[in-house]
Amino acid sequence: MKEHFLSSSVRRERDYLKQYEYLVLTVSPEDSLAEARRRLVEHSEYGKWELERSVLYLGGGRRFWLRRKVIQVQRTV
Repeated sequence: MKEHFLSSSVRRERDYLKQYEYLVLTVSPEDSLAEARRRLVEHSEYGKWELERSVLYLGGGRRFWLRRKVIQVQRTV
């Protein structure tokens, strides 16, 4: 199972007003689906990620795109 972040500069047409950061979870056919599901649940509960897209490939591999809104803190001083 592999996880990697996409930079926050990645923008999609429907996200042009909002800035999101993306996490891509790639699951090979040999990996347990229960383990992948557990990781997705942990990311969504504790990291405030939401599932944007999932793909099932012909060989049995899966890829999940998670996103969360980038919170930009403004200085008050």
